[in-house]
Amino acid sequence: MTHPGLTDRFGRVHRDLRISLTDRCSLRCTYCMPAEGVPWLQRDTMLSTDEIVRVARVAVEMGITEIRLTGGEPLLRADVVDVVDRLAHLEGPLGRPEVSLTTNALRLPALADALHDAGLARVNISLDTLRRDRFHALTRRDKLTETLAGIAAADAAGLAPVKINAVAMRGVNDDEVVDLTQFCVDRGYQMRFIEQMPLDAGHTWDRHQMVTGEEILAQLRRRWRLTERGDRGAAPAQVWDIDDGPSSVGVIASVTAPFCGTCDRVRLTADGQLRACLFARQESDIRALVRGDADDEAIAAAVAACLQLKRPGHDIDDPGFLQPDRPMSAIGG
Repeated sequence: MTHPGLTDRFGRVHRDLRISLTDRCSLRCTYCMPAEGVPWLQRDTMLSTDEIVRVARVAVEMGITEIRLTGGEPLLRADVVDVVDRLAHLEGPLGRPEVSLTTNALRLPALADALHDAGLARVNISLDTLRRDRFHALTRRDKLTETLAGIAAADAAGLAPVKINAVAMRGVNDDEVVDLTQFCVDRGYQMRFIEQMPLDAGHTWDRHQMVTGEEILAQLRRRWRLTERGDRGAAPAQVWDIDDGPSSVGVIASVTAPFCGTCDRVRLTADGQLRACLFARQESDIRALVRGDADDEAIAAAVAACLQLKRPGHDIDDPGFLQPDRPMSAIGG
């Protein structure tokens, strides 16, 4: 049974809680962070592990069935294995949640086995290029070898299916769409291409420079026969089977083909603010509740109230659209 508070004004039932563990990151991807001068969240504003688990427990008891840990880079949190263990063992009316994680993979060689043993189900790993020079230019760090080692470690640890995420950028890496997909096909990974969204720290996003989902598919179709799968439900990626499978490729066309009508996600930032949409300009202060005298019913009521603020769509195409003040690294993906 799902708590009525997880249903918004448009009938969308929310099952997926994204929790940012930190806004800090070990890379400086050009589409996400400036090279220097990042205004980090103050440490005393960050939720403790006990506070994260309490909010998650209330959410799971309301009917949340999936928890995705994000950042920044979530593996930079010193107690990330303990966080996974505690979240994976929560119990709700629909059972235990599936816990997954989005990462740049740099710490996976050291942590993959422990994360799997703690209850982590799978990982999404960011990889925008297979070229070392281009990786260095994109991330401002010479870490391609380490990233590939982390991907292999996740696979070896059984964190399957390993999903590889790439942001396609015009004139930057759009010539690697086929190469990245072949890399995944050869290893049994699942490739996911993401349209670049207006969530960069410098607010320099330009729709005309964005590689669209249709452009990505056009490249892929020149190499493979693609068969679109059926109803994707609340999943953000539309998936195509490659040459009748078993390999597949997904496209997350958040800008040109938004899937807001089936969105089931709600986000908790590292400093305890609840957001009903990635592009929301309103937040609900959960930290104040958990650090005050609020009981679980008050937290559940705050989650429900936050979801009632959710708009029908992100309105990127609206002339009045305003990019969120927070960059992606401070929201959690």
